[in-house]
Parts: sequence; C-alpha cells; structure tokens
Amino acid sequence: MLVDRIGRSAHNAPMLLTRVPRPSLRPFVRSMWAADPGPVGAAAGEASLREHVLPTGDMHLVFRLSGPPLRLFVDAVDSVGYTVGYAIVGGARSAFYARDVSVATGSVGVQFRPGAARALFGMPADELAERHTPLDALWGAQASEALERVHEAGTPAARLTVLEDLLNERLEPKPRAMHPAVAQALLWLGGGAMVSDLVDASGYSHRRFIAMFRDAAGLPPKRLERVLRFQRVMAAEPAWGALPWADLALQSGYSDQPHFNRDFLEITGMTPQAYRRASPSSPNHVRA
Repeated sequence: MLVDRIGRSAHNAPMLLTRVPRPSLRPFVRSMWAADPGPVGAAAGEASLREHVLPTGDMHLVFRLSGPPLRLFVDAVDSVGYTVGYAIVGGARSAFYARDVSVATGSVGVQFRPGAARALFGMPADELAERHTPLDALWGAQASEALERVHEAGTPAARLTVLEDLLNERLEPKPRAMHPAVAQALLWLGGGAMVSDLVDASGYSHRRFIAMFRDAAGLPPKRLERVLRFQRVMAAEPAWGALPWADLALQSGYSDQPHFNRDFLEITGMTPQAYRRASPSSPNHVRA
C-alpha cells in the first residue's frame, strides 16, 4: 500500500507531499514529491531571489505546474539567467546550480536512482549529467502531453499517481538491470570505499569500469564519492548547532578541515560559515 507523507517544503510552502513509488518503479525511482506554490518568495521590490540547489548525486525530473518556467543562472554575476522550461530533467551533478525562486511555484517531481536514464529515457546517464534538459528533447511531443495530464489531475496526491502512470508507461517491457559490478560499487562507494578497490573488485579494466559506472550513475565514481561524502555532512544536520564544522567533517570522512573547506566551497558556492548564517530550512536548498 502506498503511503503519502505531508510536510513543509524548502520554501515554507504550505504542503509538500512525498511518496514511495509503486513496486515496478522502485528499482529506478528513489522518491516522488508534489508541492503547492505557497506564498510569493521575493519581498516587495526585490527583482530576483536566488537559491543554490546542492547536489545529491541523483538525477531528477520536475513538472512545474504554476508560475514561470525554470530559470537558471550561469554564475554569480549573471543577473538575467536563462529559462529551461516547465518539464525538465536535471542530470546528476557534482556541484550546486543557482535558480530563480522570486516567484513561488507548484510542482511535482521524481528523484531517480542510478540506472533510470536507460530505463526511462533510453540513454546513458552521463549524457544528461551536469546540466538541465527540457523533457521534450527526450520524449518529444509526449512531454507536452505528460505535462497536461499531470495538470489535469488536480490534487497533489492525484498528480503523483498520474506521474507514476507516466513513468510506468515509459518503462521498457523488460528494463535492463544494472550491471552487478556497478550495483556493488554503488553500495561500497556510499560507505567510503576507494575507487581503486571498486575497479579491482569489478574484474574489468579501469577504463571499462568507469564507462559502465558513468552510464548508470551519470558521474564517474570519484566525483560521485565526493558528493556522497559531502552529503554525509549534510545528513548530520541535528548536530550542526552543537559541533564545529571540523568535527562534522572528520566524522564524515574528510582528512582535514582545509580539504573540507575546499570541497564545501566548490560544491555549495559558499563557505561553511556563510552556509550556516543562511540557516537553510532544507540542507540542500540555500538562499544566496
């Protein structure tokens, strides 16, 4: 039986509904969510409000159901940005991206597991990594039809059900299972294993193993391990107020604080001190 969970979104929207997907999708979908727009994000007279979205190592799909299309910024001095659309696939990333959150939006989305790119989009995950891709570039005219079907569903719970239907329809009759060597490597990588050990255990050459890994996960193992190690720090959120960054870093596998500081700046676009001052309501969504 599917169970929906209601909570608050990263932008203080009134409701964020999350759901574990139906069994047929669970090998490819980590989680699903639907968010109501809630209050307007920007204060009066504020032309733009940015948010840094931090990487999790996963790919995602989002349908924007209200407000403007997704607008991203190239860098800190980009004041114009560029729009991507209302139905977007975000590939696995190794660093943050900056988006416009000056207008609150309603949306539904999916966080994918490694292997989903082949099963649902017919392509290797590394071709989608480190960027956002309009869904119509992958699904053609069916992308607009999908967006319309989600819109018409009405309630957040109904929209999640429609989204499940859409993904189930896109699955190949017999989706190819992830290579066992890659599946095992993903388990070990999350526990802090060395990449050289993963290659040795796979029985393949370094080049062949990296290619198989990127095909499924989008990122090469060393880059994904960096993101997962950083996320171990983010998962220590209850201790943020009690422990200094240096202690959290050492507990999460960093060799020293300078190493942690460099990774933190490159991954989040801000220093640990600036991040803590921002007091994000969700660890991976930070106003900047």
